[in-house]
Amino acid sequence: MSETQKILGACVRALREQRNLSQENLAAKAGISYQYLSGVETGKENFSIQVLESLARSLELPVRALVAAAYDNDAGAKSPRLEFKYFRPQVPLPEGLAISHIEAAANLTQSIIHRINRNMTLEIGQTLQSLIQGNNFSGLVSNIFSNAMDESSPYKHNHDQKYPDLVCNKGNDGAGVGLEVKTTINIGKGGESHNGHSGWHVVACYNFVENGDIKFVHIMFAKLNGCRHPNPDWGYVGSKVNSDTGSRRTETYVTTLTGTTKLRDGSVYIDSSKVNFARWRQARDGAIPPWSIFAKNNPRKLR
Repeated sequence: MSETQKILGACVRALREQRNLSQENLAAKAGISYQYLSGVETGKENFSIQVLESLARSLELPVRALVAAAYDNDAGAKSPRLEFKYFRPQVPLPEGLAISHIEAAANLTQSIIHRINRNMTLEIGQTLQSLIQGNNFSGLVSNIFSNAMDESSPYKHNHDQKYPDLVCNKGNDGAGVGLEVKTTINIGKGGESHNGHSGWHVVACYNFVENGDIKFVHIMFAKLNGCRHPNPDWGYVGSKVNSDTGSRRTETYVTTLTGTTKLRDGSVYIDSSKVNFARWRQARDGAIPPWSIFAKNNPRKLR
């Protein structure tokens, strides 16, 4: 038995257990016997790259993410991971997107930041966050999260300079579904855009942990009305000059309270130990939807 077999096998077992899969379930998805899977997980069975690819695909994450997670865990330096209990499966999502895709993309994003920070700390004694201004850091996290969604879900890159960030060609009308991506350290914050278009938007909010890594604590999805809609969810705030730096901000739209409430209603992931939404303001044209975190009659509003 090689050390690599033991490290990768232990990671497969940990990922399987996180997803509440039995050995029989995962083996069936991967096209192998559960006896063979048991041997892989304990490091007693050798396995090919094809088997590793099949296991990664069945666990719904890229092979490189599985390998990176295995060696990070073995080194005792684990990247943060989302906690499945904080997902809210009743929340509507864009067509073709599942909670497993969001979980894989968020964990991959956290893992990438973790690995960058680990290397930077070893080489120069500083974290990535300490060298990049807040808005630029959030922009970097948004780009990494978009790449992770491209790897982990049916939503693929559209164009680096065009709206939307991601597109899935599984729309019911055959035209495809777009998804615009935003990440921020401001928990519960609404959307911010340079165009204010209609369509699906995701805002993923994160906290910093002590070593400079990030952990997503709140992820919101909503289909918003564009700025030209009769009932827009965006308000134009123009181009402002930063009084401290003198730099001019690009043309910007931000969500109205109605648009922000739509996003908050669509909280598909919310860590109740970190996020206190009780005093957040709300504004809607109709009733509170049953999947909302604000729905008093929803017994599963926070799992």
